[in-house]
This record gives sequence, C-alpha cells and structure tokens, in this order.
Amino acid sequence: MSFPIKKSPSSPSLCLLSFPLSFSSSLSETMRRKAPTTLLLVFFCVLLSAFYSLHLSRDAISHSLTELRFYPKNLTASLKDPGSYNHVIREEIKELTHRTRRVSSIQGPVDSVSVLLPNWEVLVLVSAGNPLTSPSEESLYCLFPNGEASPANFSGVLPFSNATAFKCILPKGNRRRQPFHRPVLTSSLEKESAVITPAPVMPRWGFLVYESFSTETDVILFVKGVNNRQGINRPPEEFSCVFGDEENSAVRTPVTSSMQEVFRCQHPNLTAVNIPIATAERIKVSLEINRQKVVIPSVAYYSPSSRRTPANPKPKSLLCATTMVYNVAKFLREWVMYHSKIGVDKFFIYDNESDDDLKRVIKELNEEDYNIERIFWVWPKTQEAGFSHSAVYGKDSCTWMMYVDVDEFIFSPSWLKNSSQPSKAMLPSLLPSSTNPPIGQVSIKCNDFGPSEQKEHPAEGVIQGYNCRRRVEQRHKSIVLLDAIDYSLLNVIHHFGLNNSYYSWQDLPLDVAALNHYKYQAWPEFMTKFRRRVSAFVADWRTGVNPNSKDRTPGLGFQPIKPENWENMFCDVKDERLKLLTQRWFTSQTPEGLKMAWQR
Repeated sequence: MSFPIKKSPSSPSLCLLSFPLSFSSSLSETMRRKAPTTLLLVFFCVLLSAFYSLHLSRDAISHSLTELRFYPKNLTASLKDPGSYNHVIREEIKELTHRTRRVSSIQGPVDSVSVLLPNWEVLVLVSAGNPLTSPSEESLYCLFPNGEASPANFSGVLPFSNATAFKCILPKGNRRRQPFHRPVLTSSLEKESAVITPAPVMPRWGFLVYESFSTETDVILFVKGVNNRQGINRPPEEFSCVFGDEENSAVRTPVTSSMQEVFRCQHPNLTAVNIPIATAERIKVSLEINRQKVVIPSVAYYSPSSRRTPANPKPKSLLCATTMVYNVAKFLREWVMYHSKIGVDKFFIYDNESDDDLKRVIKELNEEDYNIERIFWVWPKTQEAGFSHSAVYGKDSCTWMMYVDVDEFIFSPSWLKNSSQPSKAMLPSLLPSSTNPPIGQVSIKCNDFGPSEQKEHPAEGVIQGYNCRRRVEQRHKSIVLLDAIDYSLLNVIHHFGLNNSYYSWQDLPLDVAALNHYKYQAWPEFMTKFRRRVSAFVADWRTGVNPNSKDRTPGLGFQPIKPENWENMFCDVKDERLKLLTQRWFTSQTPEGLKMAWQR
C-alpha cells in the first residue's frame, strides 16, 4: 500500500536542490577547490535521505500490520476491536463497482467482485447484468492499484448466479501490499483504465460465503472458514443469515443447521420491511457470527423467485450419479457408457475447472443421447460441499444418487455368469425393496487396483488396462436415497448421514456387489491426482500432515517422485472379472480390429 508524502523544502531528499542558484553556476570551480568538503556534504545528504526513507517505510509497515488484524486466523479468538473488524467486513459485502474507460465488450461501470484464492490466484466475477459477448475470446487483464497487471483468463459461467468468472495471478509487487486490494478487469493497460482509489479490499478464500441455493422451505449457504475441522462444528445458534446491505436495514433469519461448510436458514420475509431489496432478483446473502457481530464477506446471492416450484415437474429418474472431476476427458466416455448401460439415467458432473477437452466430450455424449449435466464448480477443495449441493439440487429429478469417481466402476460378480448383455435393471436390482425400517443408503466395498505394469494410459480404457489389485478391500462408496439424507447434508464423500430416526443403512457383501477402484494408475496419470485433491477435509499428499492416513499412498512420500518398481506395486491378486465382462458387452469389430465401444 502506498501513502502520499508531502516533502517540505527542508526535506533531506531535496537538500541538494535547496542551494541558491548562484551555487550551480560556480559548482565546477567549487568542486575543484573544495572537493573533499563537497563530497562530505553529498554523503551527509544521502545518508540523511536514507534515514528519512527508512522512517517512512517503518510507518507504512506498521500501518499494514494494523490492518492485518482484520483477517484473524482463529475466529474463536477474542477481537481487540470488534467494531472496527465488523466495519471492514461489512465493506466487503457491499455491491462494489469498479470503473474503466472501456472494457472490450463491457462498457461503463462494471459490477465485479474478486477473491484471493490459494497460490496467489485471483478470481474475478462479473455479474450477470454485464454479460460479455465472447468472454473466452477477449484479451483482458487484471489491473491492480499500483499499476501492475496480469492476464485475465476466462474460466466459465457460474451456473446459479450466472456470473462470468476470470482468473489472474496476483503480481509479486502486490503481494507485499496488505491488505490485498481488488483489481479492475480491463482490455486496456493505459493509465485511463486505472483503478478508482481507494480500491476495495479483496476477501480471501479462507473466510468467504461462496455459494447459495434455495429450496422451497429454506436457504442453504456454503461457507469457508467457520467449521474447519472434520467432525467439529459450531452450533447454529451462533449464526444468522443476512439478506441485503447492512446499511439499508438488512433482513436476518436464524440458522437452523451448521455442518461442515453447509449452513441452512429460513427464507427472509422481504415484504415485512420497507427496503429496496424487497422486489430485487439478486440480493446479497451472507452469514453473521452473532457474538462478534461479524458479517462474513460474500460473493453469493439470493433470488426470491428461486424458491418457486416448477409448474410442470418432470418424472424423477430412479438412479442418477454425481461426481466431482478435474481433467478427466480421457476417462469420461468409458465411465458414462458403462454405468448408463447398467441403470444410471442421469449424470451430474461437478467440473472443478478442468482445462482439457471435458466440455467437448460431454457435448458429444449428450448428442449420443446420454443425459449429462455439467455444473461449473470453480471453488477449490470443496468436494464435500459439492456433494451436499448435489443432494438438494438433484432431488427434484432423481430418487437415488450414486456417489462414485470416474475411476470407479460398480458390478456384481453374478453378472459374469448370467448376463450376455448389459441391462438397465442391473444397478437398480442392487437397491432395496420395501423394508421396515426403510433402507436409505446402500454401501458397496472397494477393491483398489494398481498400475498393473502400465506406463501410460491404456487406449482401451482403465477396465481393460488394469487387472491387478490389493487383496483386502478398502473403504466403500454409496448409493443414497435422497429423501433419506439428514437435514444437515453431512457427508464424508463415501457416504451421507441419514435421518436415523426413520432410515437404516445396508452393506452389500462382495459376492453381491463390488466396486473396482482404479486408484493407482500409470505414473503420469497418478501424478495429476497427486497434485490436485478436491476434498476439503483430506490432507494434501504434498504436506507432511497425518502421514498414516488411509488416503495416503503406501510407499509414497510428500513429493511426486516415482517410487522404484511403481508399475508392479499394489498387485496382490490378479482380478479380470470386470475386464472379461466388459469385453463381452462392449467389444466390436472395426476396420482397425477389435475395439471397446468408448474408444474413438
């Protein structure tokens, strides 16, 4: 952060310029006659100037450190000045406008908000009211307060707020200026496009309301920085949902559930108060910590019309599937085609900002009559929250939801003996019939497969390429009755919490159903997985945290360094049951020879 400095005539930095003009006319003669004295005077001025600059720098650093206390690492710690803290936070949740002279296809004032993500990435969101004509083809930049800039790359359009998302890197010069200030999105780096000063403070990813979803009965907020540890959640009574601008009589409603990153609260009664937001379609929504009276910065919105029930609801599919992915274009066809043929009607793909050909592959599959909905999910390390979101988002169109990854395939050993062709009834046959008490979740044990001597991704797919696995099953994945999920939406990726007062849980034995998890693949594929983990509550493999966790790879340290004999690791049992089954179901003769149906 820079501060204006007024220099007086006696300022040390101007000491050489404050001599009379007659001095300059005789400077050469003086330098010849009194060189030692002059050099000493120059040295004294330079030294005094350096001391003065150091004093100013110390004041600036002290000012920055004072502002840093508004970003506490531990929200449970007592605040030295709650009133000042709340003032800063409230500034974050205002509708903030940055102006540029011209931003390519965006003209005039631009509604935009920015968030500082991990690894110095800046997420810039342009509101739906300022659409870009061709955002992926624009040459745009993030222009920061000190004049530094970096390219703004188009990421996608958020599906629920319709905001257009861009990513840029916070320049190194700005990383030393705390608090961090928001950039302007611009097509010009000229001075006329400079940021209005003072630029608003940019909220950080670790303390943010990032998404909102409305049901008929309540509002769900997704929040970072409150419940940070698995299994430790603050009670809902500590919070309120805040709808609108605090300065314009915002409406508050009580929070009814606080679990992981998911908070549920009542709809606001906007007609009960005489405020402009009562008829708005986009109302800022946030979460308040009641005791400290701190409103968390937010990029989420509430729409009163979103709670309306569709006039002509479509019949529900019996079985759907949800997964969160990053750069899985080469795997998706096999996963979708296989599970669709055995009973999955619809697929929800939460795309964690892939930059491969995923969108093209999804488009092609939809053109082939597979039912896939891609949900652009830009938020990092939020797999549990994404699955909670899908549990309510998919409830209107699906009865049961299968939560498995694209390297996981469910099958029954009985199909190998009894089925010459796949059938849409196969997976539904694993679901329970009427029971008392009713079963709300079916759990299937996993077999983890190793690299099976593969050095690169097998062209015929993972089922054909990997045939060697660990002996003992590892964990499980679940198929969940959406009506049975607990109100809190609690999940640990592998399964959901249920309304235990009414629903029970069923574990399927391995001779009834198994899940082939092609977890440890050829080293180039595994390295990608090593570098990108999407679960909020699972430690990154690159950090020295919880080294004995089952999520860690045996024999692998904290660096993506290939262990010796990787190709033959995790190979206790040769298992080709699903390989033989899919050869029977999906092999066809082509001019190039036998190929699997998903090979292109």
